[in-house]
Amino acid sequence: MSTVTGTHDRDGHPAAPAAPAAGSTVRPLRRWWPAAALLLLFLAPYSALPLPGLLDGPLGSPGSLQLLATCLLFGALATGYDLLLGRTGLLSFGHALYFAAGSYATNMFLLEAGLPFAVSALLGLCCGIALALVLGSVSLRVTGIGFSMVTLAFAQAGSILVSRNPGGLTGGEEGRAAPADLLPSALVGIEHTANLYWVALAYLVLTLAVVHWAVRSPTGRVWEGIKENERRVEVLGLKPYGFKLTAFVLAGALAALGGLVHLLLTGGSTPQTTTSDFTLSLLVMVVLGGSGTRWGPMAGGVLYTWADHRLGDLAGSGAVAGLPAVLRVPLSQPLFVLGVLFVAVVHLLPGGLARLPSRLAALRRAPATTGTLPARKARKENGRP
Repeated sequence: MSTVTGTHDRDGHPAAPAAPAAGSTVRPLRRWWPAAALLLLFLAPYSALPLPGLLDGPLGSPGSLQLLATCLLFGALATGYDLLLGRTGLLSFGHALYFAAGSYATNMFLLEAGLPFAVSALLGLCCGIALALVLGSVSLRVTGIGFSMVTLAFAQAGSILVSRNPGGLTGGEEGRAAPADLLPSALVGIEHTANLYWVALAYLVLTLAVVHWAVRSPTGRVWEGIKENERRVEVLGLKPYGFKLTAFVLAGALAALGGLVHLLLTGGSTPQTTTSDFTLSLLVMVVLGGSGTRWGPMAGGVLYTWADHRLGDLAGSGAVAGLPAVLRVPLSQPLFVLGVLFVAVVHLLPGGLARLPSRLAALRRAPATTGTLPARKARKENGRP
């Protein structure tokens, strides 16, 4: 009597190969989807695909690319801010200060000193990093709510300084336009919107790479320990102050670099980027997407920025104007609609948008397990039908 040996069945014939498990096919897809998404984003300017409701015009039109570039910029900015909030547990209300420093310092070097853009950008980035180093070393002397209040005080002081327009350097409430003749010609004009879009995409990729590398480094593991229990890190013989300052300066450097990109996208520096409201918007983006996750802050930043722009168009549309007053009044206020959407997402999706795939997977598994014997037995023990 023949027995099963090797890959043969009982009759001695070669056995059919086993079917691959479902997880083995899903895993490569999970590994390569960021590269596929990056490729699609890179090719967006070459597309004429219409997306009614999402964008005003075709995907590759200048207006659509400008909005997408702004979304990518704030997605990257929220990712950098999450180094403080989600990775180290530091709630800063002054992150906008370093974003504004990168923009205003670069603009002042261009306008006042007449330096080339590359030199001005480098000096502006250094100013943002130096400011983060100085203010971070002071702010981190206190912890908890004290740290948040100190960063808020610095942010308010910076905002007042910009609005007072000392020496005519900041332009006050009007801001200052960047000199077009000193900016790279390939980044000026509506015909070069695609180049600006690619600059924003490059900034997003760089930010994601830096944050991913930093979080997986030994320093990133210490950040995680500080977030969980700072006293335990001290007991291990490590000094949390230096590690927190590293996170603060790195996040400030990424914000200052984002200020440079914003300067190119908008063609100038605006005082709105110096306010604490700007930092609160970043906080909402991070919470909306999922604090402490790899892709959540980016998704939250992109969605929040898109909704902020598109809801403004919706508020002024004829469709809203024709509604009854009970609907027209709230829908004509973009911030009200955005706030309702934010509360709904936070309530229905604890942990942010980053938790949505796992929650959907749990819902798909639930019907398959509700009718099983162990599940019925557990329900019976709990007094449920």
